[in-house]
Amino acid sequence: MENTADGTWNSLPVKLNDGILETLGELKFSHMTPVQSACIPLFMSNKDVAAEAVTGSGKTLAFVIPIIELLLKREEKLKKMQVGALVITPTRELALQISQVMEQFLQRFPQFTQILLIGGSNPIEDVEKFKDQGANIVIATPGRLEDMFKRKADGLDLACWVKSLEVLVLDEADRLLDMGFEASLNAILGHLPKQRRTGLFSATQTQELEKLVRAGLRNPVRITVKEKGAAASAVQKTPSRLSNYYTICRSEDKFNHLVAFLRQHKHEKNLVFFSTCACVEYFGRALETLIKKANVCCIHGKMKDKRNKIFAEFRSLKSGILVCTDVMARGIDIPDVNWVLQYDPPSSASAFVHRCGRTARIGNQGNALVFLLPMEESYVNFLSINQKCPLQKMLPIKDVVDVLPRVKAMSLADRAVFDRSMRAFVSYVQAYAKHECSLIFRVRDLDFGSLARGFALLRLPKMPELKGKTISGFTETTEDTETIRYKDKNREKQRQKMLAELKAKDKSPFSRSKVRPEAWSKQKSKKERRQKRAAKRSRNEGSDIDEEDLQELLKDTRLLKKLKKGKISAEDFEKEQTLTSCSRDVRLMKRRKSSPPEDT
Repeated sequence: MENTADGTWNSLPVKLNDGILETLGELKFSHMTPVQSACIPLFMSNKDVAAEAVTGSGKTLAFVIPIIELLLKREEKLKKMQVGALVITPTRELALQISQVMEQFLQRFPQFTQILLIGGSNPIEDVEKFKDQGANIVIATPGRLEDMFKRKADGLDLACWVKSLEVLVLDEADRLLDMGFEASLNAILGHLPKQRRTGLFSATQTQELEKLVRAGLRNPVRITVKEKGAAASAVQKTPSRLSNYYTICRSEDKFNHLVAFLRQHKHEKNLVFFSTCACVEYFGRALETLIKKANVCCIHGKMKDKRNKIFAEFRSLKSGILVCTDVMARGIDIPDVNWVLQYDPPSSASAFVHRCGRTARIGNQGNALVFLLPMEESYVNFLSINQKCPLQKMLPIKDVVDVLPRVKAMSLADRAVFDRSMRAFVSYVQAYAKHECSLIFRVRDLDFGSLARGFALLRLPKMPELKGKTISGFTETTEDTETIRYKDKNREKQRQKMLAELKAKDKSPFSRSKVRPEAWSKQKSKKERRQKRAAKRSRNEGSDIDEEDLQELLKDTRLLKKLKKGKISAEDFEKEQTLTSCSRDVRLMKRRKSSPPEDT
């Protein structure tokens, strides 16, 4: 089914509750978007829905309104602990956003309660809140929801309370599968009643999503909402009012160009996407120092408690910079975003479209810019063909100031910044090596010297990708990086204590300072394999190794296993090896005395 027509809420073929219409008026939603006018009547007429629409097309209201309507129309009213609707979404930010939209409507319908079950908080607190307040509508991320089903010992019988479920919604359903939640989803679906309404909402369709549609929906109605003017054979996957640009610059110039661009647009609202959490930490902290009089926030997937607070603060800002990973790429609605900047192209082409969709939402204008290396320019054609996403070239900014010396100075002044620079570089190279479009993004073609300069490194980290390579165009600092101190006094005190302990251990007569632990471990592993092979040969081939030798070999193998598991110390291992060696020498001498002389 395709739908491209707009309409007013009163023009729906099904009548909406007056409270819902009043709330829509307060929220200034006078007209429906195509996905809303297509989905709402089907949902309310007891159909399962699988909807695909461009990001920013208003999918949230397309399931929030039917949820409330269906719960209102129930013959038997929901009790305090009965769950009538369940919304599952991949990220806590998106869950929080849906919860806020739902709350606007529930102010008109106080008979319904909702609960938000997401990571980053104590699960016991969620259990107690559920038991105390109950919940008719649950909005959750898969991991926390699955955990709640297992909390029967804590007095939370969620499996019993979801038996009254009317509606299940999987928002950003393809992303739920991409992020590895398939096992959690299967476990959750096993607890839910079969007689229910189910809706799958996504900006892109994948093969895995097709499997979920076939498994979880009964005779679903498929809805594909196109942008106006999109050809039937080429569905445009980005909003029609989005201006999409790319710019070409070398690795060593990339950060300078980003800073120059953000300085020009610091009175606007901008999102900057990086490929890894470590890059967000490193470059985000640098931007806080380099972009004066601008609010710079950082969000990535490894943040726990702070994410919700930072997200809420940034949403309320009139201008600012949000430095983030793809955790903010899906379904997140941040008002009035002017520019989406992709410092690193994402690992998958579909993620590119979702990143761009953080701007130009609900018919508004927006802009997006991706920074590409000269060797990556063919990515533009790839996006045009693969994602129906054409890009315009933007010329680089002139007279760009070199800020990298200032970033280097920050590393020299604080070991925390130095550590972040090394982690960011390593994580970037590793992410680049795993890029989905490996024909364009080839790690072997990277100019590591230029890349290291672009990261403002003081020295190169030791990593497999650099082993045996000649890195030209990069000069390490003359400063001894081991002398760089942490600005945090407690952290530096802890580091000095650890260094002193290592130094004392090196001076110990029992230390094995010349042998690196990793290499030693590998040597032991090889030795273990040799001993196993020798033992096997002695059993199978009837060699001249006698029973005592075989037992010694097996004993050595057992000792190695104990050493690896930490059951014995290295000193104990060496003592046992010495005893075994002495025993072997004594036995060899006895053999020589008892053996007859050789024929001459």
